[in-house]
Amino acid sequence: MADEKHAANGAATPPDEGRTSPSTTSLEEQKSTKQPSIWRRAHEIITWTPPRCRWDPQKPPVFSMPLNVLFGFAGGFTVANLYYNHPILNILADEFNVPYEKVSQIPTVMQAGYAVGLLFLCPLGDLLKRRAFVCSLVLFTATMWIGLCITSSLPVFTAISFITAVTTVTPQLMLPLVGDLAPPIAALPPSQSSWRNVYWFSLGVQYVIFALLWLFMPDYPSTNPGGLNYFKMLWSILVMLTKHPVLVQACIIGFFTTSTFTCFWTTLTFLLAGEPYNYSPLVIGLFALIGIASMFLGPVYARVVIDRFVPLFSVILGEGICLIGVVIGTYTGSFTVAGPVIQAFFNDLGLQTSQIANRSAIYAIEPKARNRVNTAFMVATFCGQLVGTAAGNHLYARGGWIASGSYSVGSIGCALVVCAARGPWEPGWIGWGGGWNIKKKDANSADGKTAEAASHMAARPAADVEQAKVNAGTADDGLEELAGEDGENVMRKTRHGADEKKASALDDTVTEDAPRPSAATRS
Repeated sequence: MADEKHAANGAATPPDEGRTSPSTTSLEEQKSTKQPSIWRRAHEIITWTPPRCRWDPQKPPVFSMPLNVLFGFAGGFTVANLYYNHPILNILADEFNVPYEKVSQIPTVMQAGYAVGLLFLCPLGDLLKRRAFVCSLVLFTATMWIGLCITSSLPVFTAISFITAVTTVTPQLMLPLVGDLAPPIAALPPSQSSWRNVYWFSLGVQYVIFALLWLFMPDYPSTNPGGLNYFKMLWSILVMLTKHPVLVQACIIGFFTTSTFTCFWTTLTFLLAGEPYNYSPLVIGLFALIGIASMFLGPVYARVVIDRFVPLFSVILGEGICLIGVVIGTYTGSFTVAGPVIQAFFNDLGLQTSQIANRSAIYAIEPKARNRVNTAFMVATFCGQLVGTAAGNHLYARGGWIASGSYSVGSIGCALVVCAARGPWEPGWIGWGGGWNIKKKDANSADGKTAEAASHMAARPAADVEQAKVNAGTADDGLEELAGEDGENVMRKTRHGADEKKASALDDTVTEDAPRPSAATRS
């Protein structure tokens, strides 16, 4: 019996040499059954693409009217995040119990955040898949926006405003002109209830935008599947500014012109909310409709003027329109509301005229790096908006409406000086070499002298050649030539069955005679 007990116990206690211990088996089972983290699941959900939206190189997505409407809706209401606070600054001052000058820092901070996003996030559109990138930015912005809806602290409100402004650059990744053409928008409820309803409304719209983009935005491969160093790409933007005088001229003009835009709209709230007007936030918000009215003249003006004359001529006309509006509004606005109404219309019309013309001037300088050209131009313009907001609020607090408006008069004067410093045919940095002729030498070009390929597809072989150069180890030579325009995609070469030999041949045959979409179409 003792021997049997011993035998039984002995059989039960020592494990076989080849058998895995229970503790080891348990760990392996836990590893095999471990659920992915919440961040991993979120990443998988955001990057998942519905079958109808997946990239097919044999049948690339077409920019249809429904997609056009979706992008316009998403871009317009996204960039509106920057402007919701403008008509309710006086209400925010009362809510947080601070003076007007203190609360007016919110628009300044948001413009600074947007400029940061333009500089550091927009170039990533040349590296990342745009669908996942855009959806992630929209979702992050909407989630952070909850803090703006519930906080009772001005420092917290200001900090979150900066963060959300950084990630509100999705319009520049979808539609290059949405950020310029969208007027300052604000919802109407503050006069009936709380200002927070404006922000709750924006929160709901942003989640709707995320859902719509996630469901219907087509997938696009990276425009640089071979890879591109992010820091070299940022550096290349600075290199462009040393190579192209027309880009620098456009950036400086845009800086001074857009500063008048934010100077006007941020100080207008204080003017209309005080004596002698005492308007409600509802009435102040309706002033944005004046800016919308001027938008309808943009395509007509582009067709009649911009498509026929050199961009600099249109820029000067736009600056003149701005100057008329600013002078009338500044020196009559303190005693008649007609002044601000005229200024809102003329300033918006002149700004859009100047911006469209400046974009035409820089359209052809780097055909395969237009994302980076757009980044340089937009950073300059939003730095101008930042300065305009800060200077306008400071001057209004010190000297009132006329003081802040006089700053805008001076800014337009500086822009006109920059226009006069360099003629439309001057190849260098200063001068009027090439004559004073204002008509385009080539009607099929954006700048009047450089003809572009008719479409992205026509220019594709050249992009393929440059990509091959990069992959072959000549990245430094190919850096400035890499495809960078919104929507441009080197993967589409598979659709045409193009190889390097065909690309090399077509590189010389894709010429300047191909027709180009008109400025009216682009606008």
